[in-house]
Amino acid sequence: MSTASLGIAALLDAYYRRRFTAAGLVESTVALEDGAATTTMHCWRFPPPDGAREKDNDDPRPVLVLLHGFGPPATWQWRRQVGPLSRRFRLVVPDLLFFGPGSRTSAQGPGARSEAHQAEAVAKLIAAIVPSGSGASPVSVVGTSYGGFVAYHVARLLGPGRVGRVVIASSDLLKGADDDRALLLRAAAAGASSAAAVAERVEDLMLPRTPERMRRLMELAYHKPRRFTPGFVLRDLVQFLYSDSIEEKQELIKGITLGDKDKFQLTPLRQQVLVLWGQHDQIFPIEKAVQVARQLGANARLEILQNTGHMPHEEDPKRFNEALLNFLLPPPSSAL
Repeated sequence: MSTASLGIAALLDAYYRRRFTAAGLVESTVALEDGAATTTMHCWRFPPPDGAREKDNDDPRPVLVLLHGFGPPATWQWRRQVGPLSRRFRLVVPDLLFFGPGSRTSAQGPGARSEAHQAEAVAKLIAAIVPSGSGASPVSVVGTSYGGFVAYHVARLLGPGRVGRVVIASSDLLKGADDDRALLLRAAAAGASSAAAVAERVEDLMLPRTPERMRRLMELAYHKPRRFTPGFVLRDLVQFLYSDSIEEKQELIKGITLGDKDKFQLTPLRQQVLVLWGQHDQIFPIEKAVQVARQLGANARLEILQNTGHMPHEEDPKRFNEALLNFLLPPPSSAL
């Protein structure tokens, strides 16, 4: 991310960071045990109690982990959630590896750029911030888009004793090569008037390097994108959001194992799962939502958010947040 930019993107970034601070979250960069590799993960988290160990915290709110999608850092993607959700949960909001400041790994080799490796890092972050032990309540995990891939792996890796409820939002856990080709065809059809906006690879679409491709990605991601965004604003957004760790992010896209039957088999989760999807999602079409919910088994239920696209948490944050709260929090006990 460019720190030299003084345009609208830098102003927005500062504003979004203030929203996280106003929600009572503090920044932290945690060193994670990762064999011979050096791995750190930056996050926004509930503050630890002063002068006390984490396990001595008597805050009754459950812990909720929010995992962002591919693209901007967590502050840009969860800005409409942290305020309302922080009233009911102790939040942990990491920047996944190679997104945002301080989330890096020197790990190399097979699997080092997979969503499963991201999940291992998140699991270690959870262990560092919310130690397990007798009486420790399970955490809940919410992931959107690419973050949904990671959330699935976290839930499977840690099991129901550590992760209680899971939300998979706008995330095609069954994504394969055919889905990537279909996405590129939809992008080409949407950008038929501009050859410069047509991407030949998914990584070119998801990591826009020009204002034209940034506009095309926004048109695909939102059901009702802004009618007109000036080119200089898009150029500033590209420079600020898509100039850091580009090679590593390309490797992350190539390293996704979900949908590759030679590397991974999707199995039902033992936790209760909510699959949330935008009605007009053009990145992962709504028919995939039905397939994902069915594949996740009897513990999964599907909820469609009307008049939204791939970003329902931004396009209709009120309904998105209500869906999370209704699913994640137990109903109040009836009076005797």
